[in-house]
Amino acid sequence: QVQLVESGGGLVQAGASLRLSCAASGLTINSGAMGWFRRAPGKEREFVAAIGRPGGIRSYADSAVGRFIVSRNSTGNTMTLQMNRLKPEVTDDYYCAVGRAVSRSIVDYNYWGQGTQVTVSS
Repeated sequence: QVQLVESGGGLVQAGASLRLSCAASGLTINSGAMGWFRRAPGKEREFVAAIGRPGGIRSYADSAVGRFIVSRNSTGNTMTLQMNRLKPEVTDDYYCAVGRAVSRSIVDYNYWGQGTQVTVSS
C-alpha cells in the first residue's frame, strides 16, 4: 500500500526557515513526480512546488520562486521542501503527492499524504 508521510511543519516567526520532508513507501516512484500543495481551511489545494526524477525538472508557484527549494534524494522516495524567509501568508497545511509527471494540477497526482501544518507568526 502506498504511504506518504510528511514531517517538519511547525510554528515559526516570520523570516525563519522550515524544512518539510515527505517519505514515500509502497511503490517505486523514482521515475514519477512528487509535488507539494498547500490548503487553507475550506479551500482547494494549491500548488507550491514539484519535482520529477532526482535531479530532474522542478516547478514552482510564483509565490515560491526564490524562497522555496524542492529536492529529492537519490533513490527518489524522499522529497524535501526548504522554505526560507517565511511570511505569515504561507500559513497553511502542506501536503505531498505523487504523480506520473510534474504538474501544477491536483488531478495529476494519484497519492497524497495526510499533511503537515505550517504556521508563521508575524
